[in-house]
Amino acid sequence: MTNRFRSAVAAKEFLITAEVTPPKGGNPARMLEMAEKLKDRVHAVNVTDGSRAVLRMSSLAASVILLQHGIEPICQIACRDRNCIGLQADLMGAYALGIRNVLALTGDPVKAGDHQKAKSVFELEAVRLLKVIGQLNNGLDFNDKPLPDEPLDLFAGAAVDPQLKSWSGLQSRFERKLAAGAQFFQSQMITDFEKLDKFMTQIASISDKPILAGIFLLKSAKNAEFINRYVPGVNIPQSIIDRLAQASEPLQEGVKIAAEQVKLAQQTCHGVHLMAVKREDLIPQILDLAEVKPLDYSS
Repeated sequence: MTNRFRSAVAAKEFLITAEVTPPKGGNPARMLEMAEKLKDRVHAVNVTDGSRAVLRMSSLAASVILLQHGIEPICQIACRDRNCIGLQADLMGAYALGIRNVLALTGDPVKAGDHQKAKSVFELEAVRLLKVIGQLNNGLDFNDKPLPDEPLDLFAGAAVDPQLKSWSGLQSRFERKLAAGAQFFQSQMITDFEKLDKFMTQIASISDKPILAGIFLLKSAKNAEFINRYVPGVNIPQSIIDRLAQASEPLQEGVKIAAEQVKLAQQTCHGVHLMAVKREDLIPQILDLAEVKPLDYSS
């Protein structure tokens, strides 16, 4: 299977990715049902790795299952749960099983999740993980020892938060991830497109690596208020909360808002990363409203 996402990056297409959550158990049927609906609408499907420190199936295993069904994954790899041996082992295994795209993440703190007594590892964080991926691609392990059974060829990306309060911190982190080998960036949920535009013109312009704006499907005013209360760094404007509150069908209003944001992103950056937790089936509708056509893979 060709790496369609990597090819789309090289061709400077407007990139579309979407997030799916692995199952909490051994049956991937629902994940597959949602991912199948995205097949001709996105370049790749992100598979989360213990997002919010909540237990779910391994992102590696879930990514392989998607691959077996003809859906190209971006396998998220977080540093919270594994040391450098475990991370390298999983990266080698992912590559051997056909996975080519990875997103290097530090990982959410254990206290945020459903196993609060679990031990965190965090031997590496996202920048150092990117460097390790670069070494594995060059045929060397963490200790600079050669890999006798061939190097990897992973296409590694990183996360970015253009709404970070510390502008200098945002710039430093972005530049360090670039230097460590990030080939693409997917942003956290964007609510302030002026800040995104400022980030694109003042920071991201030093690089030709694509930035995908995180677009989140808000399902109701209550959902938006919950996110404002509990998700650090997110500030959903009151005007959007009021729109959802006044709508006769809040979920459909959320779809309209997401489509409007996709159009804004088209004017600002290189793509969108769509997050529609438990309603991934609505992503095609969002893209249709934003007048984004299905992808043509016939060639």
